[in-house]
Amino acid sequence: MKSVVYFADLRSTHKENLVNKVGRLVQTAGLATTVKPRDLVAVKLHFVEVGNTAFIRSVFVRKMVQLIKAEGAFPFLTDANTLYAGTRSDAPSHLLTALQNGFSYASVDAPIIIADGLRGKSEVAVDIDQKNFQHVHIGAEIVQADAIVSMAHFKGHELSGFGGTLKNLGMGCASRKGKLAQHSNLSPAIKRKKCIGCGDCVAHCSQKALSVVEKKAVMDTQKCIGCGECILICAQEAIQIQWNQAVPIFMEKMVEYTMGVLKGKSGKMLFVNFITNISPACDCYPYNDAPIVRDIGFTASLDPVAIDQASAELVNQEAATPGSCLTRNTGSGEDKFRGVYPEIDWPYQLEYAEKIGLGSREYTLEKI
Repeated sequence: MKSVVYFADLRSTHKENLVNKVGRLVQTAGLATTVKPRDLVAVKLHFVEVGNTAFIRSVFVRKMVQLIKAEGAFPFLTDANTLYAGTRSDAPSHLLTALQNGFSYASVDAPIIIADGLRGKSEVAVDIDQKNFQHVHIGAEIVQADAIVSMAHFKGHELSGFGGTLKNLGMGCASRKGKLAQHSNLSPAIKRKKCIGCGDCVAHCSQKALSVVEKKAVMDTQKCIGCGECILICAQEAIQIQWNQAVPIFMEKMVEYTMGVLKGKSGKMLFVNFITNISPACDCYPYNDAPIVRDIGFTASLDPVAIDQASAELVNQEAATPGSCLTRNTGSGEDKFRGVYPEIDWPYQLEYAEKIGLGSREYTLEKI
């Protein structure tokens, strides 16, 4: 059965500005059926690293907050801490970054709650019984919310080809332990050339899995629980994610985490993709390269698979932006994500998501 994906382009008039048009899109897609009076509603965003400018503007977030409040519900903005040591790797830094990027209470009219707590350990193990995971570790505040609204910036991604709704939820709502489980084997790797033997990681390891031998840190993988805190602690960046998973396995794990995020929220979820500032790489970088195609518009749906399928196809219908990093697949109808990442089979994440029952790749696009 085909799912419905609603689409709004960037045209606006004196009768309806773009912010109100996006509001109408969200209402048409079914916001009123998603949130009910007194619901605590998690509005899942990506607050991005300091220096990145391709993120969703706060005026659109404020409109979403206003619409949720009009239904009698209580929205809060949320994201989970990062696994890597950036400007969002702990709650104080994450909150400060969100404020610096314009997501203050005065701007958006809603509080910000970091989903997995101070250092990424506030989590709930959600049973999913799937191929790669029996259970997944999701930020506690996401699990405890009554409803979830995903506001995702649609862009390229170096491991999944593109990042949209599935990545915003599966990766973005995972605790630090969950992120590490998706990205690599359980234990992080130590880069001996970078390690100075300071011992900071040893002092912070709750499982005593780290030690310093001959002025270099050593990991006992049998004791390591994969919390990822040592990655954050190391000022030398000597402890890093092991990028050793085959890309299809990474996609499967990300999609299974999306299943964990949405478990128990049937009928209580809405997804919006902002297909604007379509940068070639993840928003986790402290910069963004030139957009690979022009700004297209916005999609909204109750189906997380259909919305990403539709958004990817809308991007691929466009011709490449002159001066962007795209040097292949630049014509209208050619695969822009394969143009940037020729080895990444991006449809696989959608195929697997459909296979495990998250939604349908078949859709009808309805323009408002």
